Amino acid sequence: METATKLHILDCGAMSCDLTWLLLKPGRSIRPRSERDRPVEWYPCTTHAVLVETPAGTMLWDTSCPRDWETRWVPTGLQEFFPYDQVDEDQYLDSRLAQLGIAPAQLDYVALSHLHFDHAGNVRTFAGAGPRLVVNDKEKDWAFGYEGVFNGAHLKADYEGIDFETVSGDTEFLPGVTFIEAPGHTPGTMAMKVELPETGSMIFTSDAVYMGDSYGPPATPAAIVNDLSAWYASVEKLRGLAEKSDATMVFGHDAEQLHSLRRAPDGFYA
Repeated sequence: METATKLHILDCGAMSCDLTWLLLKPGRSIRPRSERDRPVEWYPCTTHAVLVETPAGTMLWDTSCPRDWETRWVPTGLQEFFPYDQVDEDQYLDSRLAQLGIAPAQLDYVALSHLHFDHAGNVRTFAGAGPRLVVNDKEKDWAFGYEGVFNGAHLKADYEGIDFETVSGDTEFLPGVTFIEAPGHTPGTMAMKVELPETGSMIFTSDAVYMGDSYGPPATPAAIVNDLSAWYASVEKLRGLAEKSDATMVFGHDAEQLHSLRRAPDGFYA
């Protein structure tokens, strides 16, 4: 079995949000930050990227939130519901890459799990800088196909005009790196499975599974789901893959889990 060489998890801080956005349970209502002092559970919605080194190239998985989130997100209103306000200077994506000595031109690939504002927020940094930009074909069709400047958490200002390469289905993309089609959250959401020589299998779910509490069983959906039946099917697909390979599951926005992992620049997985 081919394996990747090394994997770095880049902790990019957190947005603040009503936990109801991530975990639909009775008795909660979604509120903007102007009402955050009312009794409601506001959650540190962590955001991360992953740098994977392989014998055939180095890839960045996801690009987190942009520094100019407060103004860029205004057309969507999401700056009121997901303020990116729990982030230090050293946690922005460009700072994290610099801590590892990585410039955009040194990357071979930048792959996006999907094109939502908190995953594709910095993709323009890499457009034309050298790396090949990759997204699922169904995600590209959806993200470029709607009318207007945004649709839900897709914001065309993040990615419009960028020339993306596409993949379809479950794809072994690099040695030890497989993209897993996991629709539901968006039409073309992907998870990523990485095989490492010492660590074994790791599955990065992105927003196919927000949190450990979402994973269950039973699986608990979030407020932002494009297709609920597809979402449930994707969770069970990932569960089956994880059980078969005894994989470590890394969820998309689980603060407690992220803080328990080895994180760059101090730690890595091999």
